[in-house]
Amino acid sequence: MNIIIVSNYYPPELGAAANRICNLAEGLVREGNNVSVVCPLPNYPTGKIFKEYQGRFYCHEKMSPNLEVHRYWIYPSVSKNPFMRAIGMLSFAVALWLFIRSYKAIHKADWVIIQNSPLLVSYSSIILFGKLFAKKIALNISDLWPLSALELGAINRGRLYSILEYIELFNHKNSNLIIGQSQEILDHARGLVTKKSILYRNIQPRLNVVSDTRAPLAGPKKIIYAGLLGVAQGVLGIVQQIDFSKYGIEFHIYGDGNEMVLIQKFIEDHPNRGVKFFGAISKKELDECIGTYHASIVPLVREIKGAVPSKIFELADKGVPIIFSGGGEGARLVEQYGLGFTVPPGDHSSLQKMIEHFSKLPDAQVELIRNKCKSASETHFNFDDQLSGLIDVLESYKD
Repeated sequence: MNIIIVSNYYPPELGAAANRICNLAEGLVREGNNVSVVCPLPNYPTGKIFKEYQGRFYCHEKMSPNLEVHRYWIYPSVSKNPFMRAIGMLSFAVALWLFIRSYKAIHKADWVIIQNSPLLVSYSSIILFGKLFAKKIALNISDLWPLSALELGAINRGRLYSILEYIELFNHKNSNLIIGQSQEILDHARGLVTKKSILYRNIQPRLNVVSDTRAPLAGPKKIIYAGLLGVAQGVLGIVQQIDFSKYGIEFHIYGDGNEMVLIQKFIEDHPNRGVKFFGAISKKELDECIGTYHASIVPLVREIKGAVPSKIFELADKGVPIIFSGGGEGARLVEQYGLGFTVPPGDHSSLQKMIEHFSKLPDAQVELIRNKCKSASETHFNFDDQLSGLIDVLESYKD
């Protein structure tokens, strides 16, 4: 098949969203498909166009014989101001129409997979590819905008929220296939429209991964957090509220985001609380070191309907027990498959008690959880199996 993927995020950008689309694109190519990715010039999470892409309005990259990336200008912003964020989304929603110059690629496309959200980008893409060129649209939903923005307190009910709900409904109605990252997302979509749908989680392919590196269970336990350091994750609150040294635990933080400077400053001012900050590292470096940790904290400040952090699947694949501070489907998966422990989102008191509990766990029990993580990854969270299922649906689709 010839497939176009539209996404607001793509490597070398960091984060789960960029990795998810990259894994999808490269997986489709490995299975013999031709893929064109349409995305902005890299800018996330810094809010600035990456140095090697500055001064450009458009960049075309041939990643392999069957994978090419078309990058267009965007007004980047990580501002907390909703208006400024909207300007950034709108800028790419307009700029992506320049892909119309690649008429042959559009004409040959069997499917256009559109990442949703941002809503404005998916709305614009559906008009371009679905309405203007009558292409089959697969809406790849990773979060429930505008509902998740409402739950995070980023927006209130009112005229703007109603407009965003209208765009959400438009996007669903004008898609041929709904791809949901969680069962909660699919259930929400079915409440809006009756469309064929498929569950496609943000699972990492098992390619060129360093073989299982087991942490030495003798000595102090080490817990890792690796990912975005934003308000939704609340890592700053964790290091402020919990003294890991009291439990003989080292808490290591890797990542970048708008809370990074505050986290660094707190650690500098409180050097004896068992917390170390290592900054952002490459995915390869993280793959090489993450298996040496006894556990990982996966935090959310509040439950967000439809949100299942991709870290759950990545950590399971590495055999790293999970301490999940969150609710909903993510918590149910951790509990169902014995991947670790759960506490309510944003509840520092419960998290602290869980850290204390984990510090006292016998080595044999930690090893048992590790084995459950690996077993779940090989069976229930298998990237190749779910990619094969998606391809079957795309190939068999009938109007």
